[in-house]
Amino acid sequence: MPLAHRMAAEVVGTFWLVLGGCGSAVLAAAVPGLGIGFHGVALAFGLTVLTMAYAIGHVSGCHLNPAVTVGLTVARRFPAGEVGPYVVAQVIGAIAGAGVLYLIASSKAGFDVSAGFASNGFAEHSPGGYALGACFLTELVMTFAFLFVILGATDERAPKGLAPIAIGLCLTLIHLVSIPVTNTSVNPARSTGPALFAGGWAVAQLWMFWIAPIVGAALAGIVYPLVAGGRAAHGRATATHASAT
Repeated sequence: MPLAHRMAAEVVGTFWLVLGGCGSAVLAAAVPGLGIGFHGVALAFGLTVLTMAYAIGHVSGCHLNPAVTVGLTVARRFPAGEVGPYVVAQVIGAIAGAGVLYLIASSKAGFDVSAGFASNGFAEHSPGGYALGACFLTELVMTFAFLFVILGATDERAPKGLAPIAIGLCLTLIHLVSIPVTNTSVNPARSTGPALFAGGWAVAQLWMFWIAPIVGAALAGIVYPLVAGGRAAHGRATATHASAT
């Protein structure tokens, strides 16, 4: 598949992840009498990945996340020379998704983008008031687990066709655990899109939501082949038909 086609798929997929996941938080979480709440937002993020994994997994591998791309590269599942183009495509898709969400949300009277706009934060901007160290550790460990599941579910020895379900449910679980801590990133592109519209503190704290997920993903790329052994270090071609976030 030509790189241009794969980049386009990553743009569309990451657009859907941000619009669907962050959109559920901004538009649907707290609607009086109809709000989907904390659990609904967690499920929405998982569903964005699951649906796009089936839609574009066969095109681009459905990374939708710079940390996933880096982790797969460390695990020798993805060529290092294509990391840059994939990350650019993912960030473009995330910004576009946040842009459409902003246009929708800002049409309602009383909308205030400075309230956060589903941005990720630590310390006083953590939903539960968690300190920087706890937030960094949470993002690192959750991204490590996410990549570990991706690598295992897409191992050539794993059951075929079920990887999107495992990966989507893993992302849902991650959100159930970590929304109170950081509002859940595990995805630098997902963090970047909303932060650029929220501005201020969201942009100032964005560095952490690039570093921690990428470090966690890279560690998973090292650890999974050591744990799984055999041919697991190579897995399926490029990134699989169902990587994600």
